[in-house]
This record gives sequence, C-alpha cells and structure tokens, in this order.
Amino acid sequence: MGLIGRVLTLPIVGPARAGWWVLEQVVAAAEAERYDEGQIMAQLRSLSSDLDEGRITEQEHAAAEAVLLERLVEARAHNQAQPEEMS
Repeated sequence: MGLIGRVLTLPIVGPARAGWWVLEQVVAAAEAERYDEGQIMAQLRSLSSDLDEGRITEQEHAAAEAVLLERLVEARAHNQAQPEEMS
C-alpha cells in the first residue's frame, strides 16, 4: 500500500493502531509490576511485619508467603529469560 492508500485509510486504521498501542503499554506496565523482584521482596517484608504485629495469623502468613514465593521464582525465571529474548 502506497502513501496515498495509507493517508486514505488513516481515519479507519489510525484509531485501531492507537488502541493497540495503548493496550501494549498497559500489558507492559502490568508485566513490569508482576515481575518486579524488589516489589515482591517488599511484600514479603510487609507480610512478616504483619505477622510480627499480630495483624494476621500464622496460617494467613503461610498461605500468602507461599503465593509470594511462587511469584518470586516466576519473576526470577522471567527476568533471566528476558535478555535472551531481546538478542
């Protein structure tokens, strides 16, 4: 498609491309947050603090800790694989 074809289809295709770009940005931000090891570690520290101060029970702590540790393993695997994908 030449330049004229692109200009003529811009009113139709433009908003779709913009919407797609926004969607890609949202997904990238969500992935960055999910795979942020520092954030997961901070959540683990907060969880321990909650247990120490009696805001949660041992069972609640164990369940939440298991979820966070699983996320940490997943994040580390993702972050190690990420540079290889970019090459």
